[in-house]
Amino acid sequence: MKPIAQAIPGAVVELLRGAPLSPGKVEFAWKAAVGPALERTTFVRLEGTRLMVDAASRQWATEITRSSRMILSRLQSLLGKDVVTEIDVRER
Repeated sequence: MKPIAQAIPGAVVELLRGAPLSPGKVEFAWKAAVGPALERTTFVRLEGTRLMVDAASRQWATEITRSSRMILSRLQSLLGKDVVTEIDVRER
């Protein structure tokens, strides 16, 4: 039997992948991938398979760009490999 702390992430992934693609689903996955501090400083939307990220400042845009490989990997594990294939970051 798995401890609950190990079972919850897998359950979240299964729930996300089973739900229809929507802006809310993408925003939830973004928050799970980057954490609440970074989520509060950004606005995201999916255009095709490209995630468009508007960052509140140049510093946040730089941080997201620097971490985009890791963020993309997390998003793909939550949403599926083909849902988000690239991240495009700009400063608001």
